[in-house]
Amino acid sequence: MRTSSPLLLLVLAACSGAPQDEAASQTAAASAISCAVSGATVFAARCHVEQSPSKDGLILTLRHPDGGFRRLLVVRDGRGVIAADGADKAVVTPIAGNMIEVSLSGDTYRLPATVRGAGRS
Repeated sequence: MRTSSPLLLLVLAACSGAPQDEAASQTAAASAISCAVSGATVFAARCHVEQSPSKDGLILTLRHPDGGFRRLLVVRDGRGVIAADGADKAVVTPIAGNMIEVSLSGDTYRLPATVRGAGRS
């Protein structure tokens, strides 16, 4: 789903808390993110995100504590991320100047992001 005016850019190095160079980006890096999955209604830092390059762009694998997962593709057309596989659509909602919520089929994740145009009138 496309958001109305803010342009979303994921800042994925912020997930790990350290900048990543090109060599580091060639391997999957995992870090904890807040999520509400598998029927949970409260967000907690219990999911993990792995970043891995692909021919289509950067893939995020969002891993649930029960072993389930979702894959997102980072896009640079203003949407931020889209579902990388399956029929489910990712709904992206800016929640702060540095965070977005991504919902897919009842599972919701909070990811660090830069929202261009946030705070502008």
